Amino acid sequence: MQAWRVHTHGEPREVMRLDEVPAPEPGEGEVRLRVLAANVNFPDALLCRGQYQIRPDLPFTPGVEVCGETEDGRRVIVNPRLPHGGFAEYVTADARALLPAPEALDDAEAAALHIGYQTGWFGLHRRAGLRAGETLLVHAAAGGVGSAAVQLGKAAGATVIGVVGGKAKARTAEELGCDLVVDRHAEDIVTRVKEFTGGRGADVVYDPVGGDAYTASAKSVAFEGRIVVVGFAGGTVPAPALNHALVKNYAILGLHWGLYNTKDPAAVRACHDELTRLAGTGAIRPLVSERVPLDRAADAVQRVADGTTTGRLVVLPATGGAR
Repeated sequence: MQAWRVHTHGEPREVMRLDEVPAPEPGEGEVRLRVLAANVNFPDALLCRGQYQIRPDLPFTPGVEVCGETEDGRRVIVNPRLPHGGFAEYVTADARALLPAPEALDDAEAAALHIGYQTGWFGLHRRAGLRAGETLLVHAAAGGVGSAAVQLGKAAGATVIGVVGGKAKARTAEELGCDLVVDRHAEDIVTRVKEFTGGRGADVVYDPVGGDAYTASAKSVAFEGRIVVVGFAGGTVPAPALNHALVKNYAILGLHWGLYNTKDPAAVRACHDELTRLAGTGAIRPLVSERVPLDRAADAVQRVADGTTTGRLVVLPATGGAR
């Protein structure tokens, strides 16, 4: 089969190589899946760079989220077992972790449902306790992670402020349903948020960016608000001023969604059931901006790493059959 493999760490476009390799053999408790679609995530770039919390032995295949087909023809969503990641024609995965792909979504959309929407749901509901009528501020609102949080926020009855970089991404955020869109390239985030909320600020801030975005979050959050720290796509890990959190009465909440897979797998399944319901009603639908063939996977990972994309880029392997 064909599989992209990383033989040395570096930038995705430079270190990913399309190889011809044997199909992976499932171990005890595993199954082999034909990959129908593999969603590109920022962690795939970090894996290529050797900067992710998991560092598989070289060479390995990145691709942490797929929609695949079992040998008996079931369409499922899963996180493949590294080193046999999703940018390949076949993967192996834990049989207990397979989740049914929602009928309402095609293969590319289903491949983009799991990590981003699970992270959004746990961040907004389990960690921040978002309530209907509250104001939610989402950084990188036109990106894969941010767009999921926007849709989940609207589904929960929140007023959503989306922060983006550039006019094209602003249009995307508007189409997603943001009640206010702030272009950080042309506007001051804090000023616009305070104006929009009558000086109160945002009740919940969803931050997958870090750096300057977190600084703006702390200045924009409301009394008794909650800042959910999801990641650091901007490349800088902020050092929060805890005295500021004290005097302003807000909470800083960390979210590492992957831990729920081992700490509370039942909650992950319950979340998937809720996401499937929301997808069935049309309340959420992954924003797939591009479907790319397998031979362009390295370029797709690089573009996500560079932050030049909107929505999700999904790789469709040459084996085809995707719907």
